[in-house]
Amino acid sequence: MLRQLKLDDMDQAAVVQRQSRDLALPWIAVLHTPEEDRWHFREHVFETCQLWGNFEASQLIGFIAFRERWIDHLYILPSSQRRGIGTALLQVAQELKQELNLWTFQRNLAARRFYERHGFLLIDETDGARNEEKEPDALYRWRST
Repeated sequence: MLRQLKLDDMDQAAVVQRQSRDLALPWIAVLHTPEEDRWHFREHVFETCQLWGNFEASQLIGFIAFRERWIDHLYILPSSQRRGIGTALLQVAQELKQELNLWTFQRNLAARRFYERHGFLLIDETDGARNEEKEPDALYRWRST
């Protein structure tokens, strides 16, 4: 089931993000505690983004957080990946926005291939000096045609 997320869903979103990052990006240092993650989602992400999630029964298995021209988060639980959930969530944002930008880590090849398959173009690559993780990243952009 796909639906817009509520404040009560933010703790689950923080868990999905942590589990997805831990599997996809094991080389990235864990910079925050689970409680800090939950606070960030409740107090920042929920306040600044539109969030949509995909649920199986009552469990959140994937979500997207986007705002004007930016995707801030798109995470799917590892056990639920490769089932079209990311595509469905991305389509929500693409239907509501004319342009979307996002950052992903250069070494996250699966994410880069996913976004490129969905029409995102590489705009820039940086050395990561400006991101919290200090990991080289890549800027992508999509525009509605």
